[in-house]
Amino acid sequence: MDPRTTLAGFPNAAPLAGLDRAWTWSLGPVLHFAGAVTADGRRLLQTNQRGRHDEGLAREVLAFARRHEDALIGDGRPIMAVRGFSAAGYAFDAVALTTPEVHGHHKAQNPDLTPVTYIVFPAFASEVSGRESLEEARARYRKMLSPADIGRDAVPFLKVRFANPRTGGGSTNPGRALTYPRLLRQEIPQLDAVAGGFVEWENRVGDVWRVEWDQGWVLIGGGEERRGLSLDDLVSFADTTVRLTP
Repeated sequence: MDPRTTLAGFPNAAPLAGLDRAWTWSLGPVLHFAGAVTADGRRLLQTNQRGRHDEGLAREVLAFARRHEDALIGDGRPIMAVRGFSAAGYAFDAVALTTPEVHGHHKAQNPDLTPVTYIVFPAFASEVSGRESLEEARARYRKMLSPADIGRDAVPFLKVRFANPRTGGGSTNPGRALTYPRLLRQEIPQLDAVAGGFVEWENRVGDVWRVEWDQGWVLIGGGEERRGLSLDDLVSFADTTVRLTP
């Protein structure tokens, strides 16, 4: 499989201006793609855009991914990100990559291309831990991040488990599971005066905190137990830990 030959043969494929061994192509007026081969010419770095299209951003993402391909691909993690990216007009501060097992692109029309294709996209450093399992990486890429939307907001990495005896709400999984930051903002206030309830969360770098109620708010984490915090303090603290940036 030679990605260059395959890409050059795509309908309406054209060289990507400003980047060697790179092409653009589209599928109708909504889906836009760009790809560049890796340094050894054996793999394809591909970025996708849906709706809003910015060829300059695609070029910057691919150029950054090519410069950092060893860090993005080398460890074989299903999803990985490298910090330090920037593009004028955007808040993205990283480029992320997913492996063929995660994205599954090209299976229908070019199945031989799938195993050598790595999807890269502009991202936020808070979104990828590098510790995701294959199942978690698929959930992030396919359901949670909307990586082809270049106007999207950050969706920080967050895993939570919780239980609330008063509302009956709680986790159904055996451990912490991926979710959205809004769940923390929703569930922490629900623990007010609820003995036996808790909310526990894990952020991108693996730090874990737990909030309980014991005649007042209790925050546990980092080897410490803190009491006397207000609800506003707790919610603000939780938000800060989740949006942790380098």
